[in-house]
Amino acid sequence: MQLSAGKLWGMRRMADEGGLFKMTAVDQRPPIKGPIARHHGTAEAPWQAVADFKTLLIETLQGQSSAMLLDPHFAIPRGIGTLSPAKGLIVTLEDSLFEETADGRLSREIDDWSVAKIKRMGGDAVKVLAWYRPDAPDHNREKQKDFTKRIGEACARHDIPFLFELLVYPLKSDAHQTSDYIEMPGKRTDHVLQSVADFASPEFGIDVFKLESPVAARDVPEGGDAEVQAAFDEMGRLAGRPWVMLSAGAGKAEFRNILAHAYRAGASGYLAGRAIWLEPFGLYPDWAAMRDGLMTGSVDYMRELNALTDLAATPWHRHAVYGPGGAQFSPADASFRHGYRDFG
Repeated sequence: MQLSAGKLWGMRRMADEGGLFKMTAVDQRPPIKGPIARHHGTAEAPWQAVADFKTLLIETLQGQSSAMLLDPHFAIPRGIGTLSPAKGLIVTLEDSLFEETADGRLSREIDDWSVAKIKRMGGDAVKVLAWYRPDAPDHNREKQKDFTKRIGEACARHDIPFLFELLVYPLKSDAHQTSDYIEMPGKRTDHVLQSVADFASPEFGIDVFKLESPVAARDVPEGGDAEVQAAFDEMGRLAGRPWVMLSAGAGKAEFRNILAHAYRAGASGYLAGRAIWLEPFGLYPDWAAMRDGLMTGSVDYMRELNALTDLAATPWHRHAVYGPGGAQFSPADASFRHGYRDFG
């Protein structure tokens, strides 16, 4: 398998020099807006406060990151000037306000944003989260697949990597139904694995999977466990391309355990947020204390994750999907040949 020029460049921009993904998520909206709104006693969090916190995350955490994931609502308008041009820029496209139907959730793009706009602004990759339940009614699952396929086609058309995030969630009929962006209580391993299998086809145009643990975070042991490891191994096999782990609100120790199992299964890194910065965020609105907590505890934790990643993760360009020679540029791509001829 070979890559087009734009996709190859974007994948390289997201990774470090060794081809490992050490990516920090700053695109969260409800998990940041909610606590800030509650502190101020308002229905909506003040825009400036949310944007300022995201900018603080960029300032303090980019040094340990190979790339950062920003959102168009807050992080980009307030913090884009803070992001080092040496860091990869991933832009989220899905709206945090999903449609909750009787048969499951439906994702949608942010108004007035598109793959084309992300490419024009200099983004290195497009990230999209799709809520998914493999046991939801057929029409719901097909809508989520159509949504994903449409974005994958746009990413191919504009020659930019497509980073796809999958999250299982509780249906309205499930116990402890919640719309929070947290790991689903009572999550089933078979639901996670089947979700990955449902989107593994090339028709979706996914370049990197961003995946949750197939086992509840609290149940992933510190040491090796054959049954848990088998679930991670199967997830990596089903993905069939570079993949990274998300934290879904897991604690620091829990997420470190998850990464250890994921790396044994072939993961190429992480794209995480709350596991890294949630503790200092709890000090809001003490901005000095938050900055200090990020610069000490969060940075130290990222150094731990990065050391583990360097030791055990699989460089993205060495995944079996690219063949024995690794990921390579494909100058035979028709669109590249056409553009080359135009420049004579």
